[in-house]
Amino acid sequence: MALTPEAKVKHKVVALLKAYGAYYFFSSTHGYGRSGIPDITVCMQGVFLGIECKANGGKPTELQKRELAAIHAAGGIALVVDETNLKELETILENIRAGKTITNLSVP
Repeated sequence: MALTPEAKVKHKVVALLKAYGAYYFFSSTHGYGRSGIPDITVCMQGVFLGIECKANGGKPTELQKRELAAIHAAGGIALVVDETNLKELETILENIRAGKTITNLSVP
């Protein structure tokens, strides 16, 4: 079965997370969880990340934006990742691994 464009992005994100030794899981509500939470929840060296994966420049919904803003407000890192900014995610992971403080990330 062929992967959707978004699934291809998710596979690339997971490859990066594995390469950096990050703990991660895919969020799925199945009617019991909160809607709008990011696709992938990550913890790396005590840093919390919420990653929403999109394809072809897709934009998060208003509900997703609200959840990403809540993560940011709580001191976590909230990202929307697509094919064009995987390098940004890699830079963030590299900085976490190096123990650098990450600041000035904008909320989508």
